[in-house]
Amino acid sequence: MPKYRRIFQNGYTYFLTVNTYQRNPILIDNIELLRKSFKASKEKYNYRIDAVVILPDHFHLLITPHKATDYPKIIGAIKAYFSRHCERGYYEELGQSLSRHKKRYKAVWQKKYYEHTIKNEKDLVIHLGYIYNNPVKHGLVNCGEEWIYSSFYKLTTL
Repeated sequence: MPKYRRIFQNGYTYFLTVNTYQRNPILIDNIELLRKSFKASKEKYNYRIDAVVILPDHFHLLITPHKATDYPKIIGAIKAYFSRHCERGYYEELGQSLSRHKKRYKAVWQKKYYEHTIKNEKDLVIHLGYIYNNPVKHGLVNCGEEWIYSSFYKLTTL
């Protein structure tokens, strides 16, 4: 099986999906901690958040990093801050593989995340639509603008 290679091109926007371990629905219950995690990553790395939606067990993000090679570090910083400060009760009960345990992972996040480099304006529009309609797809609201854990909600309530 060929090894996955990430594309690092300065000036590009990246669509990212990050899931909790075993799709544990802990993000909304810990939304303030997740916001602090984003803030801590912004203090370390220079990037723009173009769009975001937080669901109970995953989030989607469109970001434009100043340096393309920073986006894996940005995701790592968000996950690390959240994991360090998340109360044990939210993840303690979940079983982990021996290899995850040996590496001292907490059962908070899936190890990998999905990444897609935005290629053009049409691609950007498609992924913005995906982000804003994701709460509808998961049956959380009837209309994307109703979901308060989305940058779309923020734009529609200004």
